[in-house]
Amino acid sequence: MDTVKILVVDDEARMRKLVRDFLTVKGFHVIEAEDGEQAVELFFTQKDIGLVILDVMMPKMDGWEVLKTIRQYSQAPVIMLTARGEERDELQGFKLGVDEYISKPFSPKILVARVEAILRRSRAVSENTTEAGGICIDKAAHQVTIDGQVVDLSYKEFELLTYFMENQGLALSREKILNHVWNYDYFGDARTIDTHVKKLRSKMGEKGDYIKTIWGMGYKFEVNE
Repeated sequence: MDTVKILVVDDEARMRKLVRDFLTVKGFHVIEAEDGEQAVELFFTQKDIGLVILDVMMPKMDGWEVLKTIRQYSQAPVIMLTARGEERDELQGFKLGVDEYISKPFSPKILVARVEAILRRSRAVSENTTEAGGICIDKAAHQVTIDGQVVDLSYKEFELLTYFMENQGLALSREKILNHVWNYDYFGDARTIDTHVKKLRSKMGEKGDYIKTIWGMGYKFEVNE
């Protein structure tokens, strides 16, 4: 199993070290950020962060702002750490999409146990979901959401988008697409793909630009930075 990368965000170096030491012993790869701005930068440059442990009170950009920014693009699990145990804060966190909420001071062993439990849950979900650039495909429910809004796709449009997203960044020939999405060798003209791509793009709104045309070949799905 791949090592899970965890981003630990706290302005206290002592707290980051404590959390890092306990997570490293359990085999996790830990990346640290000392403020909100650095956290956002690391989250988007690292790409494959599996979970975020996020302090609320930080300089430059607080935990709420970091969470809001992450949630615009990703559903990666987030555990919030706070010295304040107010119910109002916890409610705000859950509304913004927090997965767990731990008040300081806390037991590092409890934190690690929560991390492992959340990752078990998210692994079970991720086998049925594909996500990129605010687009989420739920294969079990056969549903696509863009920035949280459900998009109504036909069966073939759904299959096509799934194939594109599962091969993100790869140039896909029309032949390859036909073989995988239509399940047969296609000897006629490939305009059936172009028609479906055109419809798919229009339903995706501005995110339709993620499906790039490669002239004379086919298509590539790539999230614009």
